[in-house]
Amino acid sequence: MKKILILGILAFVVSSCSDFIEEDNLANADAETFYTTSEGFNALVNANYSQLREIYGGDAYVFCAGTDLYAVGSGRGSEPEGLSQYSQLNSSSVGVDQLYESCYAAIQKANIALHYSAITAQTDELSTLIGEVKYMRANAYFLLVQTYGGVGIVTDYIDSPTLYFDRNSAEEVYALILTDLGEALSMVNDQPFSGRVTKRAVQHLLAKVHLTRAYETFADANDFANAASYAEDAIAGQSLSIPFADLWFPGNEMNAETIFSVQYDESSISVDPTELGNKQANYFGPYLGGSEFAGDAGWKSYTLLATDFALELFTQEDERYEATFMTEAYMRYFDAFEVDDTSGLEVRHYYAPQWATQADIDAYAVSHPEAQIRLWGTYAAGVVSGDYETIPTKKFDDPTVQFVDDARVSSRDIVLSRLADTYLIAAEAYLQTNPALGLQKLNAVRERAGLTTPLAAYDIDVLLDERARELFGEYHRWFDLKRTGKLVERASLHNYLIDAANFNGANGELKILRPIPQAALDLNQNKDFPQNPAYN
Repeated sequence: MKKILILGILAFVVSSCSDFIEEDNLANADAETFYTTSEGFNALVNANYSQLREIYGGDAYVFCAGTDLYAVGSGRGSEPEGLSQYSQLNSSSVGVDQLYESCYAAIQKANIALHYSAITAQTDELSTLIGEVKYMRANAYFLLVQTYGGVGIVTDYIDSPTLYFDRNSAEEVYALILTDLGEALSMVNDQPFSGRVTKRAVQHLLAKVHLTRAYETFADANDFANAASYAEDAIAGQSLSIPFADLWFPGNEMNAETIFSVQYDESSISVDPTELGNKQANYFGPYLGGSEFAGDAGWKSYTLLATDFALELFTQEDERYEATFMTEAYMRYFDAFEVDDTSGLEVRHYYAPQWATQADIDAYAVSHPEAQIRLWGTYAAGVVSGDYETIPTKKFDDPTVQFVDDARVSSRDIVLSRLADTYLIAAEAYLQTNPALGLQKLNAVRERAGLTTPLAAYDIDVLLDERARELFGEYHRWFDLKRTGKLVERASLHNYLIDAANFNGANGELKILRPIPQAALDLNQNKDFPQNPAYN
């Protein structure tokens, strides 16, 4: 396997980690001495956890843009056109290199740790730490193969630049991912999640990998069955018992249903509070005010706003609607989180839901004469241009931070794997193997949301709708649509900026995979390295 240097991935910072990750530059340390100690090897492993912040902590477009659920607000905000509309998508488009750079940096850090694992101090925890690293390398490769298809496999520690590399097939990349995860499963702790990789996290990812590969031409005949089996292992009989609103109340990210997340807290970002946090709270909502509202309204990008389709998916009985969206925006926005009784607060904006009758709206106007009432059909992406004119997503709001324009300031964890997602993974896998059992999993998710009338049957579209309601704003949607072959259909049907023709690429191919970044191709001295065919 070729050694790869891509876009400066040799830059390496190790860190210390407890319940959070805190940067600690050890660039001047004698690596050969330090990393062979227990302390040094732990620093290498913690650097792998820190790199998760770089994969997930920046812009959310690569995970969410260009789908059926999110679009930029009309006249405000600026999403990268390639990722959000496809017609301008090419190898130099803004954002196409985000995962390529951050995931290969993660792979390099994992390979360094695995190299030193053979020569470091042999401790009781060493095997567990190796398993954690293998999980994170597998996760990075999984993001790469879903996004770009086959990529160059590197499993060696790189200590000098190598600019010649080959491209492996997607089938080979999946094989490596499953090997890493299989080894990790036998190594990591079988403990409740406390910030580090556990068996349940590995099982959840194994289920997702098998499920995703099951749709590929090179799928194993047992992929759907294996996906369901690993999902059941990760569920481990646990029911969905936490109210949905409680799952997402700020500070409650480490609840019993969280399987794995990227860890943050205020102290870990205090050294550089505009760069060490994350930007998840920046997206999925309208502009909420400038510096004049500092401390009163969190900055939002006016991009990745909920489409009409996303909002229409919810019914009045669905508790997830009120827990996901800020249906009443108060004069001081964050009072929604900081005041137990909001009944006496002045309302700045009210977003009437689709089930509100004219009588309901009239009554609300009488009881809240100060409120700007925004009627159903007037506050989704594509029909608004002013501040507060579209409904804010409150699910990721962080009331502990001050207003900072377009910065990584949130110290809330980014949840990557949680129990309801595992239920839905199982339901999708069972759709092909045991639909009756899959329906039980799907209805369990709906029942927790307050939808007490169970579904009698389901198909992939019903399942994708349920994933939209349950996982709105979480970093899954582009991958969900790409995996199930629904990206072109759903994005062109429900996103006002996208026509099906936008996906037409070179050689009669559709722009489903993202292009290999041009900078990586330019660095590669192997000029036979192929670009994805839609971009030739």
